[in-house]
Amino acid sequence: MISAPFHLAGERLALDPAGVLFWPAQRLLAVADLHLEKGSHFAGRGQLVPPFDTRDTLARLAPLLRRYAPERIVFLGDSFHDGGGSARMQAADRAALLHLLAGREVTWVLGNHDPAAPDALPGEAVAELRLGPLVFRHEGVPGNAAGFELSGHFHPKASMPTRCGPVTRPCFLADARRVLLPAFGSYTGGLAITAPPIAALFPRGGRAFLLGRERLFSCAIGPMKHLALARPPLEATSAP
Repeated sequence: MISAPFHLAGERLALDPAGVLFWPAQRLLAVADLHLEKGSHFAGRGQLVPPFDTRDTLARLAPLLRRYAPERIVFLGDSFHDGGGSARMQAADRAALLHLLAGREVTWVLGNHDPAAPDALPGEAVAELRLGPLVFRHEGVPGNAAGFELSGHFHPKASMPTRCGPVTRPCFLADARRVLLPAFGSYTGGLAITAPPIAALFPRGGRAFLLGRERLFSCAIGPMKHLALARPPLEATSAP
């Protein structure tokens, strides 16, 4: 895979086509919105879906940890789909997660789906993390007062025209103040970057980096200030 370099607050970051962000100077890997145990959450409410989302998500995360060998992992919230998710993990999946976290500093940024620290897992849980010039939080805060932020929550996706018609993919969305990460979990849908909650973060536009199999596909996004008002979300999808 070929990552894309991106500079924020004078720091060089790497955007990976798999949907994670690496900060080489800090040996830090950031990943957003795993929504682990979403399948078991729905099963408990009578909506039976294949119960392999946690296993698949961790299997996709493992090679990225081998590739970047981070000393620190920052999970940007909604790491579990609900507060009881970590307690519902199957033994094999919990063992796999513990293996991935072993020997690394782990920070769980709390999200709206997981407002408390995960049960019996290593690491610290924080509302937000400030490290050097960057702020790691679950949901982005509009305006310059938010600082230079990395966030998740909105599961951004964008469309790009091709000779065979438009292609829609999860994406990073970035400007001079922030990077919005795509959702990493196997059972996560997407929200179009033109939807008002995302447009409010990027009123002057920015650059979208659509996820591809081996590389990112970048395109400039024009001003979205007018979209941040009352326009209904476009291309919003959800997964079970």
